[in-house]
Amino acid sequence: MLVMTGILIYFFLRCILYGFFTIDQNERGVKTVFGRAQRLGDNMSTSSPFADSLNVEEKKRYNFPLIHSIGPGLHFKFPWEKVIKVSVATETMNMAHDLESAAANNNGTLLEAVTKDQLNIGLKGQIRYRISEQNLYAFVFGIKNPIVHVMGYFVSVLRQRIATFGTEDKEVQVSGEVNVTENVSINDLRKNLKDINDIMVSECQSSNARYGIILEASLITGIEPPHEVESALAAINTAHNNVSSEISLAKSLADQTIVQSRRAVEIETLKAQAEVQPLIALSHQLRQLKASGPDVLRNFVRNARLSVLKKADKIIYQTE
Repeated sequence: MLVMTGILIYFFLRCILYGFFTIDQNERGVKTVFGRAQRLGDNMSTSSPFADSLNVEEKKRYNFPLIHSIGPGLHFKFPWEKVIKVSVATETMNMAHDLESAAANNNGTLLEAVTKDQLNIGLKGQIRYRISEQNLYAFVFGIKNPIVHVMGYFVSVLRQRIATFGTEDKEVQVSGEVNVTENVSINDLRKNLKDINDIMVSECQSSNARYGIILEASLITGIEPPHEVESALAAINTAHNNVSSEISLAKSLADQTIVQSRRAVEIETLKAQAEVQPLIALSHQLRQLKASGPDVLRNFVRNARLSVLKKADKIIYQTE
């Protein structure tokens, strides 16, 4: 009797009291029954829209089953069931941080990369990511440490992009000369940080299908040149800024001269029009007088001559 009572008490405590569990708002749960996750039928990750970024070979490699996720709230499980809780909140990580070696990348402060002109530069920034609720199997069961894989994948793509960025850009001409600063890859990278970040987010879209992690943003904030070329680069940039300043000043003076010339032409045009208008009005009046009769115009000319003669000091007549 005591044995049965003990079994009932154990069953009550183990199955009833300890069977309840909660999932927070920023968490999702994965329930396993004897070690097997609850699957959504025969649905696989390669049939989902987030797998469109994978090629045919990658779809064979990263083909994971879709599993049921438990949302926030109070839930119940049996003793033979296990619940794995996963945080789906957005997290931020320093892109130079190596999870396997704290001393790597200058103790996690600077990520090294090589540019197209063979310069070793240092990158500073962060990445923002979150765990994909649609592909929890890849994150929980597919890979032992998915964050390490995602960071390695991100760094490899970033270094490849840094090494090839700007190779297809055309040289910019300034006053017939090649703009030197456009051929310096560091300047090119610094001016296009936003484009590089956008490219990285686009290139790493497949991390959802690969590792069950969504890369939301790449936040590269700084690029440091090597110390041996830093002074030379500063001198090049200073010279370029001086040339750009002189060119801008010359353009502004030229624009001002053009505006003044246009204004002068407009003024002279208006003056000419003002002198022409009385003549046009006079010709119109003479036409009207001529149309009134042959003697009207003759009398008008005579009266006009008399008014002019009254104002003259001397009158010279032509004689035969």
